[in-house]
Amino acid sequence: MSATPRAGDQIPELRRVVTREDVKAYADAGGDQNPLHQDDAFARRVGFPGILAHGMFTMGHLAACLVAWAGDPAAVVRMTASFRAPVFMGEELVAGGRVRSVDEAAGTATLETWVTVERDGQTEYPIRRGEAVIRLR
Repeated sequence: MSATPRAGDQIPELRRVVTREDVKAYADAGGDQNPLHQDDAFARRVGFPGILAHGMFTMGHLAACLVAWAGDPAAVVRMTASFRAPVFMGEELVAGGRVRSVDEAAGTATLETWVTVERDGQTEYPIRRGEAVIRLR
């Protein structure tokens, strides 16, 4: 972030295509070896077209977007999210946000945040109605 943000400013989007290798690495690092994230046959048996990314993997992508904008991981004071849709292999995550308010006295900005994917010509929101508080430099 180069200048003091203002309400209504949109932060730069961060894009990433989800791969099996990403999901496997996340499962190994986090210890979540649920077959829904590992086994296509299992995922199909429970109604999905194949394995899906962990919700927290998607939230991690959103966190990376916020850190890229803020310029410092320590600037992210708080994040919340509402998980709304699964994310499948090969889909492109697009994380973004908009400044909702700036508290100059506290030196923080509150952002509305989201993650989208395009699916069948429609925009889906794996994360919607998220919020982040960022400490300004």
